[in-house]
Amino acid sequence: MSAPHSIRGTGRLAPGVHTVDSDGITQRYHVYGSGPVCVAHPGGPGIFWEYLRMPALEEHLTMVYVEALGTGESGRLPSHPHGYTRERYSLALQRLIDHLDVPEVYLLGHSHGAFVAAYHAIHRPDGVAGVVLYEGAPVTGPEHGAEAGRRLQEFAAAHADRPELHEVLAAFEAMRAISSDEQTLAVARGILPSYFADYWGDEQRWAAFREGLRATYISGLDADLTPDLVDDRTDLPNLTVPALVVVGRHDVICGPRWGLELHELMPNSRLVVLEHSGHMGHLEEPQRFEHAVREFVFSPKE
Repeated sequence: MSAPHSIRGTGRLAPGVHTVDSDGITQRYHVYGSGPVCVAHPGGPGIFWEYLRMPALEEHLTMVYVEALGTGESGRLPSHPHGYTRERYSLALQRLIDHLDVPEVYLLGHSHGAFVAAYHAIHRPDGVAGVVLYEGAPVTGPEHGAEAGRRLQEFAAAHADRPELHEVLAAFEAMRAISSDEQTLAVARGILPSYFADYWGDEQRWAAFREGLRATYISGLDADLTPDLVDDRTDLPNLTVPALVVVGRHDVICGPRWGLELHELMPNSRLVVLEHSGHMGHLEEPQRFEHAVREFVFSPKE
Protein backbone atom coordinates (compact mmCIF):
# COMPACT_ATOMS: atom_id res chain seq x y z
CA MET A 1 0.00 0.00 0.00
CA SER A 2 1.24 3.48 -0.84
CA ALA A 3 2.06 6.16 1.70
CA PRO A 4 -0.92 7.93 3.31
CA HIS A 5 -2.35 10.90 1.46
CA SER A 6 -1.47 14.21 3.15
CA ILE A 7 -4.32 16.72 3.05
CA ARG A 8 -4.08 20.49 3.16
CA GLY A 9 -6.63 22.04 5.51
CA THR A 10 -8.95 23.83 3.09
CA GLY A 11 -12.66 23.74 2.31
CA ARG A 12 -14.40 20.83 3.95
CA LEU A 13 -11.24 20.04 5.91
CA ALA A 14 -10.39 23.57 7.00
CA PRO A 15 -9.84 23.88 10.76
CA GLY A 16 -13.09 24.55 12.58
CA VAL A 17 -16.70 23.42 12.74
CA HIS A 18 -18.54 22.03 9.71
CA THR A 19 -21.83 20.37 8.92
CA VAL A 20 -22.96 17.74 6.46
CA ASP A 21 -26.41 16.42 5.62
CA SER A 22 -26.89 12.87 6.88
CA ASP A 23 -30.06 11.72 5.15
CA GLY A 24 -32.00 14.74 6.32
CA ILE A 25 -30.28 15.06 9.71
CA THR A 26 -27.56 17.66 10.34
CA GLN A 27 -24.22 16.09 11.25
CA ARG A 28 -21.57 18.35 12.76
CA TYR A 29 -17.86 17.62 12.70
CA HIS A 30 -14.74 19.41 13.96
CA VAL A 31 -11.40 19.59 12.15
CA TYR A 32 -7.97 20.07 13.73
CA GLY A 33 -4.43 19.46 12.51
CA SER A 34 -2.97 18.50 9.14
CA GLY A 35 -1.78 15.37 7.38
CA PRO A 36 -3.59 12.13 6.49
CA VAL A 37 -7.27 12.27 7.42
CA CYS A 38 -8.42 10.39 10.53
CA VAL A 39 -12.13 10.39 11.38
CA ALA A 40 -12.67 9.90 15.13
CA HIS A 41 -15.98 8.61 16.52
CA PRO A 42 -16.67 9.16 20.25
CA GLY A 43 -18.07 6.69 22.75
CA GLY A 44 -21.17 6.37 24.86
CA PRO A 45 -23.40 6.27 22.97
CA GLY A 46 -24.31 9.79 24.02
CA ILE A 47 -20.98 11.19 25.22
CA PHE A 48 -20.15 14.51 23.57
CA TRP A 49 -17.12 14.53 21.32
CA GLU A 50 -14.82 16.98 23.16
CA TYR A 51 -13.33 14.44 25.57
CA LEU A 52 -11.73 12.69 22.60
CA ARG A 53 -9.54 15.62 21.50
CA MET A 54 -6.06 14.32 20.74
CA PRO A 55 -3.69 17.29 20.33
CA ALA A 56 -0.64 15.04 19.99
CA LEU A 57 -2.19 13.34 16.94
CA GLU A 58 -3.20 16.68 15.47
CA GLU A 59 0.50 17.38 14.98
CA HIS A 60 0.59 14.60 12.37
CA LEU A 61 -2.95 13.96 11.16
CA THR A 62 -6.00 15.89 10.05
CA MET A 63 -8.29 14.86 12.89
CA VAL A 64 -11.97 14.95 12.01
CA TYR A 65 -13.95 14.60 15.24
CA VAL A 66 -17.51 13.40 14.75
CA GLU A 67 -20.21 15.12 16.78
CA ALA A 68 -22.35 12.01 16.80
CA LEU A 69 -26.00 12.19 15.82
CA GLY A 70 -28.14 12.77 18.88
CA THR A 71 -25.43 14.70 20.76
CA GLY A 72 -24.43 18.34 20.98
CA GLU A 73 -25.65 20.44 18.09
CA SER A 74 -25.91 17.55 15.65
CA GLY A 75 -29.46 16.62 14.76
CA ARG A 76 -31.70 14.12 16.49
CA LEU A 77 -33.44 11.21 14.85
CA PRO A 78 -37.26 11.37 14.80
CA SER A 79 -37.17 8.32 17.10
CA HIS A 80 -34.79 9.97 19.61
CA PRO A 81 -33.54 8.67 22.06
CA HIS A 82 -33.96 5.39 20.17
CA GLY A 83 -32.77 4.28 16.76
CA TYR A 84 -29.07 5.10 17.09
CA THR A 85 -27.89 1.70 15.92
CA ARG A 86 -24.46 0.88 14.58
CA GLU A 87 -26.00 0.77 11.11
CA ARG A 88 -27.32 4.32 11.51
CA TYR A 89 -24.03 5.62 12.86
CA SER A 90 -22.15 3.83 10.08
CA LEU A 91 -24.43 5.39 7.49
CA ALA A 92 -23.70 8.80 9.02
CA LEU A 93 -19.97 8.05 8.84
CA GLN A 94 -20.31 7.17 5.18
CA ARG A 95 -22.13 10.39 4.43
CA LEU A 96 -19.34 12.31 6.19
CA ILE A 97 -16.56 10.41 4.41
CA ASP A 98 -18.24 10.98 1.05
CA HIS A 99 -18.56 14.66 1.92
CA LEU A 100 -14.87 14.98 2.77
CA ASP A 101 -14.07 13.80 -0.78
CA VAL A 102 -10.56 12.48 -0.13
CA PRO A 103 -8.98 9.31 -1.56
CA GLU A 104 -8.98 7.50 1.78
CA VAL A 105 -9.44 8.04 5.50
CA TYR A 106 -8.39 6.32 8.67
CA LEU A 107 -11.17 5.57 11.10
CA LEU A 108 -10.68 5.72 14.87
CA GLY A 109 -13.40 4.69 17.28
CA HIS A 110 -13.26 4.88 21.07
CA SER A 111 -15.36 2.68 23.37
CA HIS A 112 -18.83 2.48 21.78
CA GLY A 113 -17.24 4.31 18.87
CA ALA A 114 -14.95 1.29 18.42
CA PHE A 115 -18.01 -0.91 17.97
CA VAL A 116 -19.24 1.55 15.33
CA ALA A 117 -15.83 1.69 13.63
CA ALA A 118 -15.58 -2.11 13.51
CA TYR A 119 -19.06 -2.34 11.98
CA HIS A 120 -18.20 0.29 9.40
CA ALA A 121 -14.91 -1.38 8.46
CA ILE A 122 -16.74 -4.70 8.05
CA HIS A 123 -19.69 -3.43 6.02
CA ARG A 124 -18.39 -0.29 4.29
CA PRO A 125 -14.61 -0.76 3.88
CA ASP A 126 -14.20 1.17 0.61
CA GLY A 127 -12.04 4.23 1.14
CA VAL A 128 -11.00 3.18 4.64
CA ALA A 129 -7.20 2.92 4.76
CA GLY A 130 -7.17 1.51 8.27
CA VAL A 131 -9.22 1.29 11.44
CA VAL A 132 -8.17 1.95 15.04
CA LEU A 133 -10.31 0.03 17.53
CA TYR A 134 -9.58 1.85 20.77
CA GLU A 135 -11.09 0.23 23.87
CA GLY A 136 -13.58 -1.93 22.00
CA ALA A 137 -14.73 -5.55 22.09
CA PRO A 138 -16.11 -8.12 19.65
CA VAL A 139 -19.34 -8.61 21.63
CA THR A 140 -21.80 -6.92 23.96
CA GLY A 141 -24.52 -8.54 26.01
CA PRO A 142 -24.24 -10.95 28.98
CA GLU A 143 -20.69 -12.15 28.24
CA HIS A 144 -19.36 -8.62 28.02
CA GLY A 145 -21.33 -7.58 31.09
CA ALA A 146 -19.97 -10.48 33.15
CA GLU A 147 -16.38 -9.56 32.28
CA ALA A 148 -17.01 -5.91 33.13
CA GLY A 149 -18.51 -7.00 36.45
CA ARG A 150 -15.44 -9.06 37.25
CA ARG A 151 -13.13 -6.17 36.38
CA LEU A 152 -15.22 -3.80 38.50
CA GLN A 153 -14.86 -6.14 41.45
CA GLU A 154 -11.09 -6.05 40.98
CA PHE A 155 -11.21 -2.25 40.88
CA ALA A 156 -13.30 -2.15 44.06
CA ALA A 157 -10.90 -4.50 45.87
CA ALA A 158 -7.89 -2.41 44.82
CA HIS A 159 -9.53 0.80 46.08
CA ALA A 160 -11.43 -0.52 49.08
CA ASP A 161 -9.84 2.15 51.30
CA ARG A 162 -11.21 5.04 49.22
CA PRO A 163 -14.28 6.69 50.77
CA GLU A 164 -15.39 7.75 47.28
CA LEU A 165 -15.62 4.13 46.09
CA HIS A 166 -19.25 3.74 47.13
CA GLU A 167 -20.21 6.64 44.84
CA VAL A 168 -18.59 4.93 41.87
CA LEU A 169 -20.35 1.64 42.59
CA ALA A 170 -23.66 3.42 43.10
CA ALA A 171 -23.26 5.09 39.70
CA PHE A 172 -22.80 1.69 38.07
CA GLU A 173 -26.00 0.49 39.73
CA ALA A 174 -27.84 3.59 38.52
CA MET A 175 -26.75 2.85 34.95
CA ARG A 176 -29.50 0.25 34.66
CA ALA A 177 -32.29 2.80 35.08
CA ILE A 178 -31.06 5.73 32.98
CA SER A 179 -33.87 7.49 31.13
CA SER A 180 -32.84 11.16 30.88
CA ASP A 181 -29.99 13.45 29.92
CA GLU A 182 -29.46 14.40 33.56
CA GLN A 183 -29.17 10.77 34.66
CA THR A 184 -26.83 9.96 31.77
CA LEU A 185 -24.47 12.75 32.73
CA ALA A 186 -24.60 11.89 36.45
CA VAL A 187 -23.74 8.26 35.72
CA ALA A 188 -20.99 9.16 33.23
CA ARG A 189 -19.32 11.41 35.78
CA GLY A 190 -20.01 9.00 38.62
CA ILE A 191 -18.29 5.99 37.10
CA LEU A 192 -15.40 7.98 35.65
CA PRO A 193 -12.82 7.24 38.40
CA SER A 194 -12.97 3.56 37.41
CA TYR A 195 -12.12 4.51 33.84
CA PHE A 196 -8.62 5.66 34.80
CA ALA A 197 -5.66 3.59 35.95
CA ASP A 198 -5.11 5.98 38.88
CA TYR A 199 -7.81 8.64 39.04
CA TRP A 200 -7.25 9.48 42.69
CA GLY A 201 -3.49 9.64 42.24
CA ASP A 202 -3.95 12.82 40.17
CA GLU A 203 -7.45 13.81 41.19
CA GLN A 204 -7.05 17.53 40.64
CA ARG A 205 -6.24 16.98 36.98
CA TRP A 206 -8.92 14.38 36.30
CA ALA A 207 -11.61 16.14 38.34
CA ALA A 208 -11.48 19.06 35.92
CA PHE A 209 -11.90 16.66 33.02
CA ARG A 210 -14.78 14.98 34.86
CA GLU A 211 -16.62 18.26 35.36
CA GLY A 212 -16.18 19.14 31.69
CA LEU A 213 -17.75 15.92 30.47
CA ARG A 214 -21.07 16.32 28.65
CA ALA A 215 -23.60 13.68 27.66
CA THR A 216 -27.13 13.06 26.47
CA TYR A 217 -29.40 10.05 26.83
CA ILE A 218 -29.19 7.54 23.97
CA SER A 219 -31.09 4.35 24.75
CA GLY A 220 -29.03 1.75 22.87
CA LEU A 221 -32.29 0.45 21.38
CA ASP A 222 -33.43 0.47 17.78
CA ALA A 223 -36.47 2.53 16.83
CA ASP A 224 -38.63 -0.55 17.44
CA LEU A 225 -37.13 -0.81 20.97
CA THR A 226 -35.08 -3.93 20.26
CA PRO A 227 -31.50 -3.95 21.67
CA ASP A 228 -28.70 -3.20 19.23
CA LEU A 229 -26.51 -6.07 20.39
CA VAL A 230 -23.03 -6.76 19.00
CA ASP A 231 -21.38 -10.01 18.01
CA ASP A 232 -18.67 -9.48 15.40
CA ARG A 233 -16.82 -12.76 15.97
CA THR A 234 -17.99 -14.24 12.68
CA ASP A 235 -17.30 -11.15 10.57
CA LEU A 236 -13.96 -9.91 11.94
CA PRO A 237 -11.86 -12.77 10.48
CA ASN A 238 -12.98 -11.56 7.03
CA LEU A 239 -11.99 -7.94 7.63
CA THR A 240 -10.07 -6.55 4.66
CA VAL A 241 -8.98 -3.31 6.35
CA PRO A 242 -5.72 -3.09 8.34
CA ALA A 243 -6.48 -2.65 12.03
CA LEU A 244 -4.82 -1.34 15.16
CA VAL A 245 -6.22 -2.42 18.53
CA VAL A 246 -5.40 -0.17 21.49
CA VAL A 247 -6.37 -1.16 25.03
CA GLY A 248 -5.47 0.01 28.52
CA ARG A 249 -4.13 -2.61 30.91
CA HIS A 250 -6.42 -1.33 33.66
CA ASP A 251 -9.55 -0.76 31.61
CA VAL A 252 -12.65 -1.97 33.47
CA ILE A 253 -15.28 -1.84 30.75
CA CYS A 254 -13.37 -3.03 27.63
CA GLY A 255 -10.23 -4.53 29.09
CA PRO A 256 -7.26 -6.52 27.76
CA ARG A 257 -9.27 -9.72 27.29
CA TRP A 258 -11.29 -8.03 24.58
CA GLY A 259 -8.34 -6.26 23.01
CA LEU A 260 -6.51 -9.55 22.65
CA GLU A 261 -9.58 -11.26 21.21
CA LEU A 262 -10.10 -8.49 18.67
CA HIS A 263 -6.46 -8.75 17.64
CA GLU A 264 -6.62 -12.54 17.28
CA LEU A 265 -9.85 -12.41 15.27
CA MET A 266 -8.59 -9.98 12.62
CA PRO A 267 -6.14 -11.21 9.97
CA ASN A 268 -4.16 -7.97 9.58
CA SER A 269 -4.01 -6.30 12.97
CA ARG A 270 -1.61 -4.90 15.52
CA LEU A 271 -2.18 -4.84 19.28
CA VAL A 272 -0.90 -2.13 21.61
CA VAL A 273 -1.47 -2.44 25.36
CA LEU A 274 -1.07 0.79 27.31
CA GLU A 275 0.38 -0.47 30.57
CA HIS A 276 -0.45 2.61 32.66
CA SER A 277 -3.92 3.39 31.34
CA GLY A 278 -7.52 2.52 31.93
CA HIS A 279 -10.23 3.45 29.42
CA MET A 280 -8.72 6.85 28.59
CA GLY A 281 -5.27 6.11 27.24
CA HIS A 282 -5.22 9.14 24.94
CA LEU A 283 -5.26 11.23 28.13
CA GLU A 284 -3.32 8.96 30.49
CA GLU A 285 -0.48 8.06 28.10
CA PRO A 286 -0.83 10.57 25.27
CA GLN A 287 2.69 10.14 23.89
CA ARG A 288 2.47 6.35 23.83
CA PHE A 289 -0.98 6.54 22.29
CA GLU A 290 0.11 9.05 19.67
CA HIS A 291 3.15 6.98 18.77
CA ALA A 292 1.07 3.83 18.30
CA VAL A 293 -1.46 5.50 16.00
CA ARG A 294 1.16 7.47 14.07
CA GLU A 295 3.25 4.34 13.51
CA PHE A 296 0.16 2.50 12.27
CA VAL A 297 -0.75 5.27 9.83
CA PHE A 298 2.71 5.96 8.44
CA SER A 299 4.35 2.51 8.38
CA PRO A 300 3.99 0.27 5.32
CA LYS A 301 0.99 -2.06 5.34
CA GLU A 302 0.64 -5.46 3.77
